[in-house]
Amino acid sequence: MPGKTIISSDWYADQQLIITQISGDVAKQDVLNWEQTLNAALDRVADSGVFKIFINLNGFNAVDLDVHRYFRSIIPLTLARYGWTVGYVAMFPEDAEKMVITRNRNIQCIAAAHCHQDSTKMEKYESLYSSDIEHFFTDAAVAESWIRVAKSIY
Repeated sequence: MPGKTIISSDWYADQQLIITQISGDVAKQDVLNWEQTLNAALDRVADSGVFKIFINLNGFNAVDLDVHRYFRSIIPLTLARYGWTVGYVAMFPEDAEKMVITRNRNIQCIAAAHCHQDSTKMEKYESLYSSDIEHFFTDAAVAESWIRVAKSIY
């Protein structure tokens, strides 16, 4: 039975928080739609503002390898435009060296919570790439609780 597709990105100005989610059996158009919602939420952050982000990928399943290839670079490249280097980019030194970190509209990402159902992957990321301002989870409720109270070092 195919998973129900969920695509959303919301900006909570009072908490300086973006919550973005994509899950279900996801085709290329779904990924494109999700990327649009993410960019729309980022557009709502004030110039020279800051934001935290909860990236909820629990239940995400790309329908084919091409979809996964397109999808996997969205978060690292998008957050790089807001002064953030995603921890797991270190796994790909050749890509990390080419990544340009900028500050679109002088906006800064200050904390990130990543959530995905693959416990092996997330445990590896958490052990190798987590920090005080970035963590990797399998439980969406725990991830959301952490990001809501995460303190920035900025």
